[in-house]
Amino acid sequence: MDRFVGQARLEWWANHETCLEEYGIDLTVAVDAGGTWRATGRHANALDTTQREGWDFLMEMDPYFSVVFPGKDSPGIFVRVVGAEDGTLTLTEVPDREVR
Repeated sequence: MDRFVGQARLEWWANHETCLEEYGIDLTVAVDAGGTWRATGRHANALDTTQREGWDFLMEMDPYFSVVFPGKDSPGIFVRVVGAEDGTLTLTEVPDREVR
């Protein structure tokens, strides 16, 4: 994949068997000639108060998610998520599922 623009899903996994939460995101991913993976996005839908509290809790506890693309049966790409004040999310691939 050199570029992807569309919807994907962020999943927060407590362990290999338990996904605690999923968030739909609008995402733009680009891979440069050197193979560097860069992505930015936003929540696809505004989070209500309960969802926002859950999101903030997970981000504070451990901002690592799997990003899953539509139609893919793979477990996704392990990423670190950083949120900005304006709601923009920056996703950085974590090679080889580095220990958190």
